[in-house]
Amino acid sequence: MADETPRYAVYFVPAADSDLYRFGSAVLQYDGYTGRPVAAPDECAADAARWRKATEEPRRYGFHATLKAPFALAPACSETQLVGAFRSFAALGRKAAVIEPEIAVLSGFTALVPVRASPAVDALAADCTTIFDAFRAPMSAQERARRLASGLDPSQIENLDRWGYPYLFADFRFHMTLTGTIEAGLREPTVATLRRAFLRMCGSEPIAIDRLALVKQGTPEAAFRVLSHALLIGVRET
Repeated sequence: MADETPRYAVYFVPAADSDLYRFGSAVLQYDGYTGRPVAAPDECAADAARWRKATEEPRRYGFHATLKAPFALAPACSETQLVGAFRSFAALGRKAAVIEPEIAVLSGFTALVPVRASPAVDALAADCTTIFDAFRAPMSAQERARRLASGLDPSQIENLDRWGYPYLFADFRFHMTLTGTIEAGLREPTVATLRRAFLRMCGSEPIAIDRLALVKQGTPEAAFRVLSHALLIGVRET
């Protein structure tokens, strides 16, 4: 029988009424705020079946950037406590980073990424990793074995064993996944299509990383849903 324990994560999810969120939820064809399907962008309509398949894996996570990777709650912790800690964290006061976005290929999948790294974003992710770790249940042996099988270097194994996820700190890269793995010959046209849709729907403005979302996956088969969301209280980085 599958483990039915819910999982939680801390994400950057754009505001539900923003152009960026309309773009990302349309590409993934899923709205993590409502749990409802979303029509794909016009640019994808001519090859709808391929796009549906290409976005199958990231669809269940919703349009987001991971700041604290999915985790089960520690036995001594409650969802109410986690929500309270999340809202308190968002209210601490910090600079909201601004990034210049581009769509690129990362390890075979496509994602929206910053043109250049942002120390403020990296610091936010590091803080989310460490502070919310108090709520994380220990990683199972099966999960550790699955992660190790993907091929990790010593630093990533150290992160996995200490924090439950390998791609942290020096290995962290802010990204908002748009597709699963794309075969090599289709990567260039896939990126071109996504860039056209992004330009039409979002323009060329920078993106403020100015809010957080606490998300929940009720069962392993379920998609993640936004459980709570909050603006970061602070001064925007310029």
